Amino acid sequence: MSTPPLETSPLLSAWSDPVSGVKSHLLARRVAPLQQSFYYVNRSFSDDGRFLWIYCAFPPAGNANQGRSLAVVDFKLQEVRHFPETGFLDASPAVDPATGEAFWCTGLEIWKRGPLAGDPPSFVNRFPPSLARNRRPWRLATHLTFSADRKSLNIDAEIGRQFFVGHAPLDGGEVVIWQELDRAYNHGQFSPVDPDLQLINQDSAIDPVTGACPNYENRMWLLRRGGQAAPIFADAVASGAAMHGHEWWSADGRHVWYIHYGRGAMRVNPFTPAPKAELMWPSDTVSHAHTDATESYVVADCQPGVATGISKVVFFNRKTGREVAIVSQMPYPPDELRRYHVHPHPQFCLDDRYICYTTIVLGRVDVALVSVESLLALTS
Repeated sequence: MSTPPLETSPLLSAWSDPVSGVKSHLLARRVAPLQQSFYYVNRSFSDDGRFLWIYCAFPPAGNANQGRSLAVVDFKLQEVRHFPETGFLDASPAVDPATGEAFWCTGLEIWKRGPLAGDPPSFVNRFPPSLARNRRPWRLATHLTFSADRKSLNIDAEIGRQFFVGHAPLDGGEVVIWQELDRAYNHGQFSPVDPDLQLINQDSAIDPVTGACPNYENRMWLLRRGGQAAPIFADAVASGAAMHGHEWWSADGRHVWYIHYGRGAMRVNPFTPAPKAELMWPSDTVSHAHTDATESYVVADCQPGVATGISKVVFFNRKTGREVAIVSQMPYPPDELRRYHVHPHPQFCLDDRYICYTTIVLGRVDVALVSVESLLALTS
């Protein structure tokens, strides 16, 4: 990394958990009342460590589906720059780690811009108006991810009562729909190694006419370009697939990790004839989780609910079987902020040397970083 260690930045202030003693560094420089880390499946740092992109919100405007925008933390110039033109849908922003550019969805379009103050926004692609038929999208992509050949971004659009999964070429070429589905599938993610494969996930969705919101039955599916979506677990009841959620690919593309609510963090090799779930970290309250590239370490937020237990952020060392709380007691957000989906959403970043997460320990929504080296020292 060409910039100094992040802990030395004047943009950050130290906070130590009063129980575990783990030290996090919170982004003290503010450009918005609410500053969040990215959803954990989307990288938010440039490879050189100079730029960290974050979500911004200005309550009471907006919510988790629309009305948030982006800012970038520049650890070289020690600045935080907000870009109001980046208003995005859902949790769509993605960062090209090689260039530091951010991509986002707005309406039927995908745009990008660089991290420097003078970088202009640039149009990338547009969902076919012929399919949208004058309708406004609820979502164009839950989370934009890059194809393994770096030529395309995934889409999992919800428009009216229709659901489209496909890809949008980065060169502005025609958007390709892989499959139109008859119920809600979202949280689409390109395989990190196969440009013709996506993980998509059955989900509940609010009917735009009736307001009904049926639950999903079989959560995780694979869709290969030119084929039809197929569930990872054929027997939804036996696998407990209605209790699966918050999925992500392993870095090598060999496994899909996910949460089995009430049991813990799981993984599965979806390419075997009869995929078998492995319990990797038992936890009856885990909500979101992420792994390093070697799958040796897990970080998670555990959120049993305001009425049922304490929220916390936890690091688990699979090599030793030991865990430590990054935040031993995370306050739940007040009612007026819950519409922004301010869960911690911890993610490994910067070659797995740091964990980035959202925190509310100071009574406001902040972005925080913690050194993985410090966590390994406490769990070895």
